[in-house]
Order: sequence, then structure tokens, then C-alpha cells
Amino acid sequence: MINIHKKTLEDLEYYTVLEQVSEHCITPLGNKQALQITPLKTKEHVIHSLALTNEYLSSFYNENRIPNHGFEDINKELKLLNIENTYLDVYSFKKIASISLTTNEIVVFLEKFKEYYSELHIFSSHIEVTKVIIEKIDSIVDRFGEIKNNASDLLYTLRQSLNIVKGKINQSFTSALNQYSSQDYLDDIRETVIENKRVLAVKAMYRRKVRGSIMGSSKTGSIVYIEPETTLQHTRELNNLEYEEKEEITRILKELTNFVRPFKTLLNDSQAFLINMDVIAAKAKYARSMEAILPEITEERHLFLRDAYHPLLYLTNLSEKKETFPQTIKLEQDSRIIVISGPNAGGKSITLKTIGLLQVMLQSGLLIPVHERSKVCIFDRVLSDIGDNQSIENHLSTYSYRLKQMNYFLRKCNENTLFLIDEFGTGSDPELGGALAETFLEEFYHREAFGIITTHYSNLKILATELPYMENANMLFNERTLEPMFKLVVGQAGSSFTFEVAQKNGIPYSLINRAKKKIERSKVRFDATIAKLQKERSRLEKTGQSLKQNEKKKSEEADKLEEINAKVQKKLESYQELYDSNQRLIYLGQKVDDLAEKYFNNKQKRTLMSELFKMVQIENSKRKRVSAKQKKVEKAKEKQVKKEVEKKVEVIREKKKKEKELKAKQPPKPKPVLKIGDRVRLEDGRAIGTIDKIEKTKAVVNYGMFTTNVSLNQLELVEAKK
Repeated sequence: MINIHKKTLEDLEYYTVLEQVSEHCITPLGNKQALQITPLKTKEHVIHSLALTNEYLSSFYNENRIPNHGFEDINKELKLLNIENTYLDVYSFKKIASISLTTNEIVVFLEKFKEYYSELHIFSSHIEVTKVIIEKIDSIVDRFGEIKNNASDLLYTLRQSLNIVKGKINQSFTSALNQYSSQDYLDDIRETVIENKRVLAVKAMYRRKVRGSIMGSSKTGSIVYIEPETTLQHTRELNNLEYEEKEEITRILKELTNFVRPFKTLLNDSQAFLINMDVIAAKAKYARSMEAILPEITEERHLFLRDAYHPLLYLTNLSEKKETFPQTIKLEQDSRIIVISGPNAGGKSITLKTIGLLQVMLQSGLLIPVHERSKVCIFDRVLSDIGDNQSIENHLSTYSYRLKQMNYFLRKCNENTLFLIDEFGTGSDPELGGALAETFLEEFYHREAFGIITTHYSNLKILATELPYMENANMLFNERTLEPMFKLVVGQAGSSFTFEVAQKNGIPYSLINRAKKKIERSKVRFDATIAKLQKERSRLEKTGQSLKQNEKKKSEEADKLEEINAKVQKKLESYQELYDSNQRLIYLGQKVDDLAEKYFNNKQKRTLMSELFKMVQIENSKRKRVSAKQKKVEKAKEKQVKKEVEKKVEVIREKKKKEKELKAKQPPKPKPVLKIGDRVRLEDGRAIGTIDKIEKTKAVVNYGMFTTNVSLNQLELVEAKK
């Protein structure tokens, strides 16, 4: 059973990831459920959840897009359905019909494309597809959310009667309006509406002359609003009919509610299914936002994360158009614990958090931003101790808290655990705290747990060198600027660059030297050796990168040369074919010429015809017999090639045309003044000569072998006389 403590999730900023996932939900219930995602309890559940997310992600990149899963929640309706003698309103039935229709669409779609979405199909298979609810609601409620006239015979009769009475009211009101209008009893506005009734706008002085019920008056009192007596009787009838209509609608809604009530379990399952689909879709959208994938999940105890990005850092940097540096890390039985050392601000903690966060995300059914060749295993526990954990409430110092954490680690740590500890051993005396930290690390090692720690303690670096299944690692630094390169290198401890960083920050040399004298020589030498090795590793890393770049350039150049060689070879082959074809035609032409000369001399037609026939037969024997279909295909190919060539030619012509138009639009450049001794050439010519004489608009140009008279306008300056 997998059990990951809430404290670990907080340390790794897991809940911030859930907030980002929830933003991709399209329903409030989906958003709420996304915020409650927790690491799953069994390996089977983890694999199933990851498969669902991965299948939904694949739907974004193919033509078979999963239908929309949006819905309005029916929690209130489900509660009412559980209470006897309650009934739902029309809007509630519209929501129920919509949720049923949406569920049916998705379930039917997943059944149709179960080869593509096998896990999603299994996930939806428990939902029953039924159209009974939708058909029943549609037979009573129209698309505007009103009860249909034919919902019952009585309602149909009542509404017909209502229409008749309304007609009578309008007719009688129009009659009264015309009568009192002709007698000039009415104001200019003539009529208005009060309490949803048409009333006459009677001048106050004539109010006693108009029979009816007074409904009110204007603010000034100059107009009195009266409902005519002729419409009052019909109004009473209308009120009675409207009351009966309301009663009948209530009866219909109660009947419809009782019809839907037995389906409440199905409706509850449908809503739960759509909520889950919303969360799965949100996970898939989140994965797409950072190009996350489903890595290979192994049965063995093996963790290999290649080019792993911290999700929160990656998305933040992406929005700010900054570069994010990926890390590659490997944990297996032969190298199950990694000790990362080096100066602060080099990315040690981020690397630690990246591995931990990606692991808990994966075990919660979320895809992770790693290379497709990455491999992961499932851990029963992920334990973490990250950051300064002073507890003011419990009066615990950092070191006391850390000891409490280590006690918890010792109780829970086993071969199926991944532990992550930042700044291991800090919070106490370096000598004593380091010794205790070393003992804890040895215990975790002997229990065969997987883990990553960051530290500055030399004894932990030495322990990692001594134990066979533990490795040192460091974050690369630029040896000149001492700036971090944010790249993890496994196999070598990192120097803390204590004195180098102090020197860079302007601390006087005299103080640094005094500090060096105060500590053991062996420690200084050890740290200096590590620093030297780290600088060497950094140089080698740079050399390796430049060699890779050179290799890539050479590879590209070789590909280009190969391409050019292939083109040259193709041209040579086509020239050879052309040459052979021309040679054959020359040979045939010579034969025909010989036959013609023979016939010219002896005038023997038979000999000529037989020789020609022989020659034709020989040529035809070389030809391959082609069927009518093949001829058609070849002709079609020729036509296609011809079309393509014509298109290319057309494009070239268009380009040339545009170039000419641009040249025409551009103002002509002023021609230079030509002088004797200038070297010139004719426009669009190649031969270059020298001007010997200039006479008005003509010049004598000397080309060495000859001279010629040319108009100055036709000459271009090649080189002015120096």
C-alpha cells in the first residue's frame, strides 16, 4: 500500500501543481476535485490513472477528438429526488437532459473508438446508455425551457381557451379604446400597461364618464388609468384559466419527477463520470502545456529521469521567455543513493525537488516533463526533509525538528522508499552533527532505500566514495566566474568553493589566509583537490560540447556533399541517356543516307524497301511492348511533369516580372560623366575597351584589335582613369 505523507507533498510544492491543473478544468465540480488529487494507494491504480491521462492527451493529436464533457451540476436536483413528494422545475429537467445527452455521447464515442481509447472505454463501460430520460423530458419541455402545449390533453385545452379569452380581451379593449378616443376622453398616449393588463389613459376630468376599474393615476394626477368594464369579465375568466394552467403544469412536473426518480443512481454516476472526465482532461491539458509524457514504468527498482524539468519552474520560465535547465539522474540497485554537494545557489535543492515532485506527480496519475526514454518505478513511500523547519508552535529548533524527522525516517524507511533530504546534517555542531548524519545515512544505505541528499559535509562526501552503492554528484560551476551552470554531474563530489566565493565577493586576501590557517591543512587540501577536479570536469564538459558541435557541423556538410554528388550523378546519367539517344539517331540517319545513295545509283525499289524493312524490324526488336494502359499512364506522367515544369517556369516568370517592375519603379541612377582614358563596355556587353576620343555625344572606343564609334548613352563605366 502506497502512503505519501502530507508534509512531503507540502515540501515539494505539490499543491501548487494541483492549482495549476485545476485551472484547466471547465466545470466548478471538476476544479474542486482536481484540488483534492492525492497520490494513489496501489500500483494498479497508478498505472490505470496514467493510462487514462495519456489516452486523453493522445486525442489532442489525432482526428478522433473526444466529445465535450461540459455540464451544469445537478447536486440540488439529486437531493430533491431523494425526498418523496418533491418535484423539479423546468430548468432542472433541462440540466438533467443535457447531462444525460453529454454522457451518452462520450460513452458511445468511446465504445466506437475502443481500439484507440481502450482504458477510457473500460472506465466508461459501467455507465448505462439510455435515451428514455432525454426522450421523456423532450416530449414535455421545449428547447426554450417551456412546457409544451401537448404535454397533456388538459393543458392543450386550457391554452386554447386562454388564447380565445385573450383574443376577446384584446377585441373588447380595442372597441372601448376607439369609442372613448372618438369622444376625446383619452390622453395623447391613449393606453398603457399596468400589472400586465392593458388600461386606458383617461383624462382626469372625464374619469367618471368612462366605465371600468381604476388601476392608478399619473404622478401629476392629470391622467387616470382605467381598465374598461367590457374587458373586466374576460379578465376574471383569464385569471381562472391561468390558475388552472399553473395547477396542470405542477401536476405534469410532479409526474415527470416521479418518472425520473428511479434513474437517480444513473444520474449520480453520470455526473461523477463527467467530473472525472473533466479532471482527466485537465491533467492532459496540463501535460500538453509542458510537453509531458508517460515514461516507461518498470517492475524493477530502477529510476532513470533523462532531461527532467521542474514543472513549476519550467512553466514560469516559459511565460517569462527564460531558459530552463533539465537534469538527468539515475538511481538503481548498484547506485541507489546520490550525495549532491557544491556551493549554494548552484541548483542542488531544485534538482532534489524536481526528482521528488515528478515522482509524486507520477504516482498521482499526472504525466511528467521528461525524455521519452526515461524509466520509473513506483515507491511505497516518498520521505522528505527540505528547507528550514523551525517550529515556533512546538518550541523546536531546526536541529530538534530535523532529529524528529530522522526518527520518523528510521521508522518508515525500507527498500521501497525514496528519501529526499536537503542540507543533510545542518543545524548543529559540524563535527557532531556530521557524525550523526553519517550514521543515519549508513542506516538508510543498509536498508537498501533509494535517496538523494544535498550536503556541505566532507565526511558524507567521503562516505559516498567508500560505499559501493552510493555515489557523489555535484552541480557544475564556471571555473572563472564561479557562476552556476545548473548541470548535475554524477561521479564526483563538489567543492563548496568557500574561499573562492569569499574572494569573489571582495573579502581581503589577508583575512582569507588567516581563515585557512585556522582549520586543518588536510581539509583545505581535500576541498582544494575537489575544486580542482570540478574545474577540470567543467573544462572537459565544454570541450565535449564543442566536439559535439563540430561533429554535427561535419555531419551536415557530409550530407550536403552527398546530396550534391547525387544531383551530379543524376545529371550525368541523364546526359549519358541523351548522348546514347543522339548517337543512335545519327547511326540511323547514316544508314538511311547510305540506302538513299544506293537507290540513287541503281534505282532498285525492292532492294531499298527490303533494306528499310529490315532496319525497322531491327529497331522494333529493341523496343519493349507496352500495353494501352501503360501508354496512358506514361502519357499521364508526361503531362504531370509538363504541368510541374510549366508551374515552375510560371513562378520564375512571375519573379522576373516583379523584378522588372521593381526596377522600373526605382528611379534611374545618374550616369557617371565619361572621360578620355576611362575603361568602358557596351550595355549588356562583355568586351571592355578604352575611350580614345570624345566628340559631342559619341566616343571612339579602342578594343585593342579594333576601334569603333559608339554613342555615350550606350556605354557603361567599368573603371575610371586613375
